Amino acid sequence: MTMMTVAGRALDSHPRAGSGDSAYHEGDGDLPSACAEARPGILILGVGNILQKDDGIGVRVIERLMATDVSPRAELLDGGTAGMDLLSEVIGREKVVVVDAVRGGGAPGAVYRFAPESVEEEPYPITSLHQIGLLEVLLMARHLGRAPKQTVIFGIEPKQVDWGLGLSPEVAAVLPRVADMVLAEVGGTVPPPSTVVEG
Repeated sequence: MTMMTVAGRALDSHPRAGSGDSAYHEGDGDLPSACAEARPGILILGVGNILQKDDGIGVRVIERLMATDVSPRAELLDGGTAGMDLLSEVIGREKVVVVDAVRGGGAPGAVYRFAPESVEEEPYPITSLHQIGLLEVLLMARHLGRAPKQTVIFGIEPKQVDWGLGLSPEVAAVLPRVADMVLAEVGGTVPPPSTVVEG
């Protein structure tokens, strides 16, 4: 995993096989604007590497949400570690909700909620395990004039990010709560973006 420290998050640069298959690649020509207009306005995006224990919490939340009644206005996506390949998925959305492992100095299982603007505008104590690629995707979407109207990031403090399957007990314990928070976010029943929510 390539880790980069930023005022906010760090993004894994190694894509996982099978993720981001429909993504835009440089040289593909025009972005699929017609498809973007036809799809749901909200994207719930889980990122991370399930082969590195707690690093896969974002993907595990998406898997849990797939078994629930998510609003028809929302689309679920396992983004793995696709990075810039996610550009075509986020452009033109009304709202993007990202779930990822984030190191913010709290206890394992702590939950953070923040907006990418917090990372860009001021020094931020949170370092995510997959940030640079995501911020680059959002910046590129902005340059194209098709950035999401709102982006919210839910981060979960990991305990273990070494090689292996399965989440640590501390992180696994908050998975249902994070899934509920994401559902509430889609329903618009949460406060404005802030730093630490709970943990």
